[in-house]
Order: sequence, then structure tokens, then C-alpha cells
Amino acid sequence: MASEASRDLGRLALNTATLGHNLDGYGAGWPIERVIDACAARGYGGIVFWRREIGQNAVAIGERVRAAGLEVVGLCRSPFLVGPQAPSGHEAVMADFRAAIDMAAGLGAPLLTIVVGGVEPGTKGLRHSLERVADRVAEAAPHAAACGVKLALEPLHPVYAGDRSCLVRVRDAVDLCLGIGAPNVGIAVDVYHVWWDGSLAAELARAGAARILGYHLCDWLAETTDVLLDRGMMGDGVADLRAIGAAVEDAGYQGFVEVEIFSAENWWQRDPAEVLDVIVERYRTAC
Repeated sequence: MASEASRDLGRLALNTATLGHNLDGYGAGWPIERVIDACAARGYGGIVFWRREIGQNAVAIGERVRAAGLEVVGLCRSPFLVGPQAPSGHEAVMADFRAAIDMAAGLGAPLLTIVVGGVEPGTKGLRHSLERVADRVAEAAPHAAACGVKLALEPLHPVYAGDRSCLVRVRDAVDLCLGIGAPNVGIAVDVYHVWWDGSLAAELARAGAARILGYHLCDWLAETTDVLLDRGMMGDGVADLRAIGAAVEDAGYQGFVEVEIFSAENWWQRDPAEVLDVIVERYRTAC
């Protein structure tokens, strides 16, 4: 990525999960308006919300973000499309999927992140579940395109394969995109989930700029205490952030860099103002 001296904070986006907004009972409980103003005051370029924050207020929140000089970068996330935590039945899945797309459109968010869900009950391995994911994304893609929303398949670390994401490799995510063939379907690259993948640079090059829709920053702690809720701040872990960032940019990505840190016992316990300041410092020095 760019050098410290030239790094543009205008590309920096906050995912509100970094302040604990994605789970009940965590974080300092700042209202959305305060988060927006704090990001704007520090020079952030954008913000990513979670559906649970938005309710029926998508249009008003989107307008509030833009009035502060920021962009709504994306929305987290689709329902699980398959697996034990997905809504029950095809129609329920697709109705929730369409609702997520509509919420993104109301916000003015150009992107909806998809976490696909785990292995389908009654099946073994990943193949059957990935095939069903492809079918459901392909079915939703025309509605998303009509709404001006792109769909970003996010592969998760293999530790989540059983219950949260049967999609665990960037290679498989790129294959799904190419197989679906819709121009508004691509991938989101999250450091936490891909830092270990030796084929990452080659797969990003295969995806190309048109298919890389998002890049998420955090770090993997060498002695993590919880694989879901103990992500590291950039520079505190073992991921080669500079190499990953270079691979993403070499593949042609020039979009927002989104900081997304789930940290129940550390960063979610701190003053959000401190967290936002540390993000800026680490973005400039560790990435």
C-alpha cells in the first residue's frame, strides 16, 4: 500500500463492528450520529454499517452520512444462505436476502457483504453447500443490479467452515464469481480470513479489479483467545499487512480500506474515540 507520508485517509472506512455495534451488550453504545461525526472529524472517508443498526431508517442514515462528508461504503451483511444458521427454507432465505439488498439501496450503499453460511444440514464436505450458494447468489444478482448494489462474497477462515462459511478460500470465491457470471458479483478480502493463504496474490490477480469489491483490515493475534471475538488491531498480530495490501492493489483494487475488528475483551472495552484515533495511526504506520 501507499507510504505513510502519502496515505490518503479519504480511503479509510470504519466498519462499526470495530466499536462493538454488531452484537448486543458490547461497546460503549455510541449512537450512529456520534460515530458518523467522530469519523468525519478525523478525516475518515467512509463508514460501513450492520443491518441491526439500521432498522427502518436506511434513507435518513444514508443522508446523515453524506451530509457529514462521508460515504456509505457498504452494508453487513446478507443472511446466511446455507447451513445450520440460515433461515429455514429457500423462500425465507431469499426474502431475507432481498431485504438486505433493499436496505443497502436505501442507505445508498453500493455494496452488500455476503457471509454464506456453513455446511448444509444432512450433507458432508463443502461442495453441495457451495453449489447452493452459487444458485442463490445468481438468483439474487439481478435484483441487486436493479437496485444499484454489488454483492461481495467474503471467504472466511477455515475454522468457520462448519457453521458460518463453507466458503473458505479466495480461489473458491473467485470460481463462484466466474461461474455465476454476473457483473455485480465479486469478492471481499478480509485480512483476518486470508492472511494464511499462500495463493492469495495469484487468486487476486485472477479476480482482477472488477471482481475485488472490498478490502478489510485487522490482524490475527498469535495467541488469540477467541476465533470470533479476539481480532487484533493492525500491527498487533502476525499477518503481513504490507504484503497483503500490495497484492490487493497490484490486482487493481483502488477502493476503500475498511477496518473491521471484533474484540470483545480489548478494543470494545475502550473509549471509541481512542479506538478511532489508534486506527488512523496504525493505518498510517502498520499497513
